[in-house]
Amino acid sequence: MTLKKKLAVSTLAVSMAAASVAGLPLSGKGLAQQLGFVNVASAATAVSNAQVKANLLTLFASLQPADWDKLAAFYDDVNALSKSEYKEIFAPILSKLQLDIEQADTSFELFKSATSVVYDVYQGDFAAIDRIQTNADYVSLLDDIAAKAEVDELTIDDFVEFFFGTSGVESEFRELLKNKTQSELNAIINDPSAFEELFEEAYDNLLKQPVGSDKATTVSDAVYNLGITPSDVKTTLYGLKTTIPSATPAAQALAKAYIRAFPLGKSDPAPTPDGITAPIPTPDPTLFDASRFVTVVGNKATLALVDADVIKAIQALAAAKAGNTLTLNLGTVNADTVEVPISKAIIDAAKANGIANIAITFNGVTITIPVAQFDAAVTLTVTKANPSVATSVTSLKLASDVYEFGLTVGGVPTSTFKQPITIKLPLKNTDGLDKELLSVTKIVYGNLQFQGGVVDGGFIIEPRDTFSSYVVVENKVTFNDIASVQAWAGRQIQVVAAKGAIEGVGAGKFLPKNNITRAEFAKMLIRALNLENSSAVNSFSDVKKTDWFAPYVAAAADKGIINGRSASKFDPNATITRAEMATMISRALKSVHNLKDSDVSATALGSFSDAAKISPSLKDGVAFAASKGLIIGNAGKFNPNNKATRAEAAVIIYRSINFK
Repeated sequence: MTLKKKLAVSTLAVSMAAASVAGLPLSGKGLAQQLGFVNVASAATAVSNAQVKANLLTLFASLQPADWDKLAAFYDDVNALSKSEYKEIFAPILSKLQLDIEQADTSFELFKSATSVVYDVYQGDFAAIDRIQTNADYVSLLDDIAAKAEVDELTIDDFVEFFFGTSGVESEFRELLKNKTQSELNAIINDPSAFEELFEEAYDNLLKQPVGSDKATTVSDAVYNLGITPSDVKTTLYGLKTTIPSATPAAQALAKAYIRAFPLGKSDPAPTPDGITAPIPTPDPTLFDASRFVTVVGNKATLALVDADVIKAIQALAAAKAGNTLTLNLGTVNADTVEVPISKAIIDAAKANGIANIAITFNGVTITIPVAQFDAAVTLTVTKANPSVATSVTSLKLASDVYEFGLTVGGVPTSTFKQPITIKLPLKNTDGLDKELLSVTKIVYGNLQFQGGVVDGGFIIEPRDTFSSYVVVENKVTFNDIASVQAWAGRQIQVVAAKGAIEGVGAGKFLPKNNITRAEFAKMLIRALNLENSSAVNSFSDVKKTDWFAPYVAAAADKGIINGRSASKFDPNATITRAEMATMISRALKSVHNLKDSDVSATALGSFSDAAKISPSLKDGVAFAASKGLIIGNAGKFNPNNKATRAEAAVIIYRSINFK
């Protein structure tokens, strides 16, 4: 049977999970393959029973008395398991198999038989393997599953092939371990999480192999046709592990014995002349490899996370105190649309552990979601759209792909957020473009709205409080009246205008020497520093909802960046002084970068001969701006009470955009 698909992770064998936990196949041929004594070229390869028995005894000889106690505990726990418990654990897979009551009961008996085989063989009962293979009920069950899965046949040996053949999970596992040192192997086996993750990676490597390759198996084809997903499998194994706590210690005991009996890896590096061995690198706790959970159907990729795994990663990140953002790395995804559901359980775990953000990254795109604002499951959807979405409304050269972003919260489409979601887009085709003039551009009703963004190497980063379609373009804006300020403000005006943070007054005019108003500066500051907040509400009687500056005044007041003249008056058309402008920008940057007043030099005002003229309420703000080089004086004076001009405002905004 040929399937033009990627392999699904196989675990119809999860109904034989203890056999995989035990690390042993259910036939003499499979056992020889697992232990590495036969180079399997075909199913016809045979091995003598004497050799199989000798290999088993070698493995058993490596087990310590305490190890057998762990295996016995697992054996007892499985035999004490009720049918209802079994069906609850394996529900994700049993639902896909669509077994009747009798067949489900048979699968329960098969599970118990499989988990018993290692202990039975240890007691000298080698016929236990044969009893499983020849049991008529088991054979009938597998025949029925094979028919539903549209494969020619499904036998115990097919499961053995998937787990322990040269193209199986065990082979991939050995491949992953071959370059590990003995110290690294011991660390992996002694850490249940690392041990489980390594097996998961072995599964994932099989998942990425194309159908028709030498890694294709009957089991993997069957699993795909039955619709069993990696998430189903992992949820089941997690249920098995939590319901039967003895499973993990038993698996660790067998893994240690396996490595003692049939060595893996390589020797630890010899100490250097100074007696110090190079440290073994540790995994980055801020990254979670989610690539193995991505399924592509047609032109859409869907991430199916296992909550337990992500929650474990959140807890590990919190324990490591390595940051407050967990990044889910989907890797390279060959689909135009990517859907990423994040459950309420994951969001709640992040909040409980002090993890502020969950980031999703793939194909160079990164979306960072602040989770505190959500009390329900969210689903992020990102679609790489046809370039015509942008080229149909602009002749500007595109410096990125066109992306459409969507978010649902509790299943309800949501386009505005209390806390901005940050998008990081990869740049392309930037040869000949002025990178400082690149702007993330929102496409709305056939028009472009320039949102700004900070270029960081081959990427541009922009927080968004709304979602829509976005593309990056070079936005060259020219004004014909800035010659008089060109030397000290010309470039700054051009860049700030490109980011959409400042506009001219029409007919190519900027009016650089005109005084700037409180409303104008509120817009410049909020737009330039990405402080938009669509949920902020105005409380000023002189700011109408329909005023162009209303959302910017609301956001600035909400952040405490620009206060009203009184509780009810904002005075939007009043001009501002240089000291007021410095104070406003200082408050904004402290908010954005979480800076404190202690970061300001106490001597920052000493270079100004007119420092005494600065209002006491504005001195801290001016000191911050002066100490950070955001605003400078003229001939030793600050001129705090002079009216700020539009050109001066553009310069301070430009410096703020580049503030680090």
